[in-house]
Amino acid sequence: MNPETVGFSALTVVLLLVLFYGGTFYVSTRIGKKNENADGYMTAGNKIGFGISAASMTATWIWASSMYASASSGYTYGISGPIHYGLWGALMILFIYPFGKRIRKVAPKAHTLAEVMYVRHGRSSQLMLAGSNVVGSVISLMSNFIAGGVLISMLSPFNFIQGVFAVAGGVLLYTLWSGFRASVLTDFMQVIAMLGAVAIIVPFIFFAAGFPAAFETGASNLTAQQSNFFSSEAFLNQGAPYIAAVLAYAIGNQTIAQRLFAVREDLIKPTFITATIGYGAMVIGVGMLGVLALYLGFEPTGGDLNNIIPEMAASYLPGILLALFFIMIIGALSSTADSDLSALSSIMMADIYGQNIAGKKKANPKTMLLIGRLTMVAATALAVALASMQMNILDLLVFVGALWGALVFPVLASFYWKKVTNKAFTVSVIAALAVFIPVRFDMIPMTGVTAVLIELLAVLGIGIVLGLT
Repeated sequence: MNPETVGFSALTVVLLLVLFYGGTFYVSTRIGKKNENADGYMTAGNKIGFGISAASMTATWIWASSMYASASSGYTYGISGPIHYGLWGALMILFIYPFGKRIRKVAPKAHTLAEVMYVRHGRSSQLMLAGSNVVGSVISLMSNFIAGGVLISMLSPFNFIQGVFAVAGGVLLYTLWSGFRASVLTDFMQVIAMLGAVAIIVPFIFFAAGFPAAFETGASNLTAQQSNFFSSEAFLNQGAPYIAAVLAYAIGNQTIAQRLFAVREDLIKPTFITATIGYGAMVIGVGMLGVLALYLGFEPTGGDLNNIIPEMAASYLPGILLALFFIMIIGALSSTADSDLSALSSIMMADIYGQNIAGKKKANPKTMLLIGRLTMVAATALAVALASMQMNILDLLVFVGALWGALVFPVLASFYWKKVTNKAFTVSVIAALAVFIPVRFDMIPMTGVTAVLIELLAVLGIGIVLGLT
C-alpha cells in the first residue's frame, strides 16, 4: 500500500516556476550582447572554460527521462538496474573523448557535425546528419515538455497542457536571445542545483521510508535476479543494449557535438572525465529510488513506472524538500530542452541557410541570427503541439535511435579514413536502416541463419568502434 501523497497549491507552483525561470532569464540578460554574433550564438566562440563546459555536458546528458528511466530500471531489475543504466551512460561520455579530440583536430572551428560532413563529402551526407538531428531534437524537446506537464499536473491543480505551456515558455524565454551561451551558463547553475538536491533528497527519502530496515523486511518482494548485484538479466536487457544506444546518441547528436566544438581544445579531456563522474553519480543515485520502491512493494499509479520518482517524492518528502525536488526535475528537463533549441538553431543557421541557401561566402550574420531565433520559436511551438497529442514517444525514439545508429560508423570513419565518399556515406546509412527496420519491427523471423548473420553484423560493428578507439 502506498503512503498518502502531498502536493502544491497553484500559487506555490507559479512562484516556483517564476523563481526558476525568472532566475535563468535574468542570468541570460546579463550575458546578452546588443550586437550578438552568429559564432557566439552557436558555439560561444570555441573558448568555453572547464567548469562551465563540464557542467553543461553533464546537464545536457541528464534529462528528466534519464532520471525516470534509471528509477524504472531499479524497480524492474533490482539493485543492479541503476548501476547498468548510469554506469554505461557515464562511460559512454568518456568513450566519446578520443573521438572528440579527433573531431576537433579535423575541424577546430566547426559549428555542427553536419557542417564537417559537407566539407569532407558533400551535401547528401550533411543533410542526412542534419535531418536526423532536427527530428531527434524535436522529439527530445517534446518528451521533456511532456515530463514537465506530467510533473506539474501531478503535484498541482494545473492540468497537463498548462504544465507543458509553462515549461515550454520558460525554456524559450531564457534561451531565445543569447542562444548557446545562455544554454551553457544556465546549465552550470542547473547542474549545481541538481547535484545539491540529489545529495539531500535521495538520502532523506531512504531514511523516511525506513531504511535500512525496509531492505530486510522487503527482501521477499525481489526475485533471485533482482536481488543479485551481478544479474545477467539486468545486463542483457539493460546494460548491453544501452551501450549501443548511448554511443549512437552521443556520436550523432548535435547537442553533444555543440559542446565539443565550444570547449577550449586543451580542456576536452578534463571536461569529459568530470562529466562522466557527475552523470554517473546523479543518475545512479536517483535510480536507487526505484530499488527502494521495489523493496517497499510500492505500486506506481496505473502501473506507469515513470510515476515512481514523483510519487515517491510526494509520499516521503516534506513541503520544502518537495519544492527542491520540483526544481531539480524542472532543471533536468530544462537543461536538455535548451540544448535541443540551441542545436536546432545552429543546424538551421549553419547547415540549411549557411551552406545550402545563401552559401558560406554570401551568408549574412544578421540573417543567420534571425533564422536561429525563429527556429527556436517554431521548434517550441511544434514540440508543444506534439506533446499535447500525447503521441507514442517510444516508437518515435526507436526510429530516431535507428537513424543515429545508422550514422555512427559512417561519421566516425569519415574522421579517420579519407576514402569515405559522399556516395559511400549515403549508401551505408540507407543499408543500415534497411537492415534495422525489418529486424526491429519483426518484419522478418529472427531464427536460424538470419539470426546468426544479424548477430555477426552487430559484433562486427562493435569491433570496428572499439578498434577506432
